[in-house]
Amino acid sequence: MILRSILLKNFRIHQNTQVEFSDGINYIVGGNGQGKTSILEAVYYLCTTKGYNSVADGEVVSFNETFFEVSGTFRDLTENNLRIYYTLEDNRKYFFVDGKQIYRASSIIGKYPVVILTPEDHSITQGSPGDRRKFVDSVISQSSETYLQILLDYNRTLRQRSSLLAQIKESRDRSLLDQLDAWSQKLVQCGSELIKHRIRFVSEFNGYVNDSYNLIMSSAEQPSITYEYLEGNSLEGNGQETGKIEEQFTLLLEKKRDDELRRAVNLVGPHRDEFIFRINNMELKKYGSQGQNKTFQISLRFAQFFYLKDSLSKSPVFLMDDVFGELDTYRAQKISGYLQNLGQAFVTMTDFSNYSYLSRNQDDYLIKVHEGQAAYG
Repeated sequence: MILRSILLKNFRIHQNTQVEFSDGINYIVGGNGQGKTSILEAVYYLCTTKGYNSVADGEVVSFNETFFEVSGTFRDLTENNLRIYYTLEDNRKYFFVDGKQIYRASSIIGKYPVVILTPEDHSITQGSPGDRRKFVDSVISQSSETYLQILLDYNRTLRQRSSLLAQIKESRDRSLLDQLDAWSQKLVQCGSELIKHRIRFVSEFNGYVNDSYNLIMSSAEQPSITYEYLEGNSLEGNGQETGKIEEQFTLLLEKKRDDELRRAVNLVGPHRDEFIFRINNMELKKYGSQGQNKTFQISLRFAQFFYLKDSLSKSPVFLMDDVFGELDTYRAQKISGYLQNLGQAFVTMTDFSNYSYLSRNQDDYLIKVHEGQAAYG
C-alpha cells in the first residue's frame, strides 16, 4: 500500500500544505515546531480517523481557524481518496472514502494499516501493564476486525458492569445482583474470546519479534514475550491454552465477587492482563539496559509491520518520528538499512546532514519543512 500524496488544511501549523511522496523512504526534515511531525500525525489520522498522541481533535485546528481537513490518495490494488474533516462548531469529525461518508471509525481500522515508532514508545517496555495491553490491542485490532468488535463490546460491558457495581455499593440494593450476574456472564463471554485471540497472537508474534531484534543487533540475545492472564496462567509463544478459559474466568469472578462489590471495581478480566518482555529470560523492565529497551521497542514496531503485512496481504504505512537522534551510530545504521526492506516509509529528523551515514536510495525523497511549508531537497 502506497500513500501518493497528502493535503493539510488548518492542521496545526499547516495552513495549506500539499506533499507528494516517494514509494521509498521519505525523510522529512525540519527544526522543532516547524511542522514535520504534524505531517506524520495527519497520515495517522487518515489511516485510523484519530491522532496517535491522544490529544483532543480541537487542539489540532490551527489558531484562529474553525476546522481542519486532511485528504490523501492511497494506491493498492485500487486507488482510494480519503478525506477527514473536523469542525470546532460541531466538535465532530467526518470521514470520507472516495466521496462516500463512513459513519463508523471501526470500519476503517485495518483497511489502511499503519505502524508508528516514536520516542514515546519507551512506555511500551518501561511503562504500565496498560501501555503493553494498548500496544497488543492496537496490533491485533488492525489485523482482525473480529477482535476489534469483541474488544469494543468488552469495553462497553466493563463500563456497564462498573456502573452497576457503583450503584449496588451506593444503594445496597441486593435486587440488582441478578443484573450483575447477567453482566458477569457477558464479561466472561467477551473476555474469554479476547484472551484466546491474545494467546494465538503471542504464539505467532514472538517469531516476528525475534527476527526483527536479531536483524537489528546481529547478536545472540533472545527476546520473548510472555502473556500472563487470569491471575496465574501464562504463555510464551507455544500456542497452548491452559485449561478451559471460560471456567477459570467464572471461578475467579466468584472468588472476587465480595471484593468487587466492596470496591465497586472490575477486578477480573483481560483488562488486567500483563505482557512480560524478556531478553535471555531476564525481564526487560527490571533488568534491561536503556539500549536493550530501545532495541526491543524498535523491534516491536518492525515486527508489527511484518505481522500486519502477512496478516492483511498489504504493506502498512510505516511512520518513524525523530527516533534516530536517540540511537548510537551502530543501531542507526542497522535500522536505516532495515528501512529499505519496508518499501514506503516516512522518517522525521531535525538535521539530515548529521546522519549522512544513513542509507538513501535515489528514489527516496528529502522533504524540508519550515514554518508549515514543505520543499524538496
